[in-house]
Amino acid sequence: MGADLKLCLSDVIAARGSIQTHVVRTPLLPAPCLSALLGVPLHMKMEIMQPVGAFKLRGAMNAALSAPEGTHTLACCSTGNHGRAVAYAARQLGLKAAVFMSSLVPQTKIEGIRRLSGEVQITGRSQDDAQIACDAYSESPGVHAISPFDDLHVIAGQGTIGVEMLEDLPDLETLLVPLSGGGLAAGVALAARTIKPGIRLIGVSMDRGAAMKASLDAGEPVEVSEVESLADSLGGGIGLQNRFSYSMCQDYLDDVVLVSEEEIYQAMQTLYFEENLVAEGGAVVGIAALMSRKIADLNGPVATIVSGRNVDMKQFTDVVSGRDVVLGDLLVKGQSYGA
Repeated sequence: MGADLKLCLSDVIAARGSIQTHVVRTPLLPAPCLSALLGVPLHMKMEIMQPVGAFKLRGAMNAALSAPEGTHTLACCSTGNHGRAVAYAARQLGLKAAVFMSSLVPQTKIEGIRRLSGEVQITGRSQDDAQIACDAYSESPGVHAISPFDDLHVIAGQGTIGVEMLEDLPDLETLLVPLSGGGLAAGVALAARTIKPGIRLIGVSMDRGAAMKASLDAGEPVEVSEVESLADSLGGGIGLQNRFSYSMCQDYLDDVVLVSEEEIYQAMQTLYFEENLVAEGGAVVGIAALMSRKIADLNGPVATIVSGRNVDMKQFTDVVSGRDVVLGDLLVKGQSYGA
């Protein structure tokens, strides 16, 4: 990293070299059926093919490899996928992992971390609560905390996705990035904007508890209420003391689009029935934004990152079967696909 703590494309390229033996260079696949439905050429970056089922491994591994000498435990707070990635990276490097999560995290994601020998501690009702517990734990000697998004090594690791996408599709015009704490969006947008300055970069999130969108609108990091969502991996705050991801999203994203739970539901169904893919709600928000026509002026190739597959399969079965889904105080009415 540069001495001024500002990320450059060279940092992303360096991260690529560091993590290449630990992560998959996922394909950027055309989506012919979705392209026909949408009327625009669509490509999908298949991060569901990572060993932990999500893109998070890139940033977690880059940060783990950069941990200080004497580290014996990697710690993090997580809504699921980051914790799984940190646990996997720790096991690969012969370290322990401690993952702090809120009670809103689906059980399937907790179990996935434990299967990778990660120690899970459930605390509070929000990612902010989990972060406070993680911060306290990380004061112990030999414990190195890895932020899910506000860490330059993490952001650089996620940025390798943007490099790969433009290598595979140089004429890409619009890139849609799932947006939560902003680590993925910051890294991908930095890389893509540096390589191709004219590219259009759009963050996409759910319309309930979208912390980065609320913060960008307010002009500073703000707190939001965290609620249950089909896009549970996009939940949580960005931290009121956010150092990196907020300003990078502010600098590099052209727009942020929000999609409803009903639109996420329909996108999960469509990806399954049209492209035969299982993906979690947070992974399909780009497709949801396209299906709901919330992004105008799409004339050339468009790509989105299908960011993870670690979905609660009972919930996923309800979605693809057209059954109602209850998300806290919200009922998402079911509808059979194609009805």
